[in-house]
Amino acid sequence: MKNSEILELSTEQLTARINEEKNNLTKLKFAHAVSAIENPTRITKVRKDIARLNTELTKRNATVASEKE
Repeated sequence: MKNSEILELSTEQLTARINEEKNNLTKLKFAHAVSAIENPTRITKVRKDIARLNTELTKRNATVASEKE
């Protein structure tokens, strides 16, 4: 997922996407533990996508908090 795509999402969509990606990561890890998955680098990609989403969510929450002050 590109940063430009992340910036287009609303805050609610961000939280929903984070939950989806976390579920996807859990499924990938389980599938990899049971038998080797075809592309194990997908696990790393999903982890990085989750981190990017969390970073943007944190940035938005900090902006909202600073505006309230």
